[in-house]
Amino acid sequence: MSYNFFVKSDIEFGRGAAEKLPQIIKSHGMKNVMVIYDQGVKAAGISEKVLEQVKLADVNITVFDKVLPNPSNELVEEAAVIAKDAKVDGFVAVGGGSSIDLAKAVNVLMTNPGPIGQYGGIGNVKNAVYPLIAIPTTAGTSSEITNVVALIDTQAVCKYVIIDNKLTATNVIADPEFTKTMPPSVTAATGMDAITHAVESYISNMATPLTEYNSLKGLQILYNNIRTAVHNGSDMDAREQMMLGCVITGFGFSNANLGLVHGIAHTLSAHFGLAHGMANATVLPYVMEFNAESCPEKMVDLAKAIDLPVSGDLDKDKYLLADALKALTKDLGIKTLSEQGISESDFDMLAEDVLKEPVLGFNPRQNVTKEQVLDILKKAF
Repeated sequence: MSYNFFVKSDIEFGRGAAEKLPQIIKSHGMKNVMVIYDQGVKAAGISEKVLEQVKLADVNITVFDKVLPNPSNELVEEAAVIAKDAKVDGFVAVGGGSSIDLAKAVNVLMTNPGPIGQYGGIGNVKNAVYPLIAIPTTAGTSSEITNVVALIDTQAVCKYVIIDNKLTATNVIADPEFTKTMPPSVTAATGMDAITHAVESYISNMATPLTEYNSLKGLQILYNNIRTAVHNGSDMDAREQMMLGCVITGFGFSNANLGLVHGIAHTLSAHFGLAHGMANATVLPYVMEFNAESCPEKMVDLAKAIDLPVSGDLDKDKYLLADALKALTKDLGIKTLSEQGISESDFDMLAEDVLKEPVLGFNPRQNVTKEQVLDILKKAF
């Protein structure tokens, strides 16, 4: 047996971990730091706390606070111009996947020529990048520890990924205190994003024993804590466990890759701007129902991991996970496609674009047809 399992980031985990930020910055010898976040992080008072810590490192600070959900190539280029003008030599990214992905992409352009779109695919970044410290404020994307950047190409109207080991954050500060201001809807959507990562990476045709352990353990932690985190956001034990599950799951999916759920979610986000986690959550149960035919034993493994009542009848047990996910998304208030403004008249266009998604190559059930995607969209409607 021969496997590759890539892990890079140095992680500070736990309540109060943000206090380690000044010494981490100093350890890299940074002089000009760009701090990247969105307006939601600012409104929650998190950016102010982080900036206070950055100032203790005695560095020049440039702030980019224009991050938007599903960041575009244009936004990356805009931030990169500002970073170059300020002679930035290190980054601190604060927020969810959008802020951290934007920071990763801007970092690429500090040492590699633009435009950013040319680096789509796997292993196309040639030159090493600057230190990046990622501080997640959600427990969902795992962007803080992955080698992936997801961006919107507004010209091609698609969401694409850059995958390269050089992109991974140098350091991670995973402080669950920074997640407690998330409203229930965001906690639900980002938590379901993490659960999607756990499930899809476990059944991926690129999975190995090294990734499978992380995927199963991550799912177990996330599933057992997401309801409490959503319905009682002040429960810091649940918040901490969600962040832990997100990190563990990230180790799995960044090595095993993802599948059809993400193919559909990428397309929904590209065309309609749907939040990534919500898009994943909406279709997840129905894609798992679809995939159960091709990997029934693995579906039972996932069911056992969250203590579902397995009967021993494989034909029935392979659907336990999908049924549990239907109940979970309903309990968490995940919106249907129609509730998110998607019309049935959009399905044909969406289904055609889903089939172009590279992640379908990692899905356990291959040769997905347009009709099958349409059927999933109708169920999620």
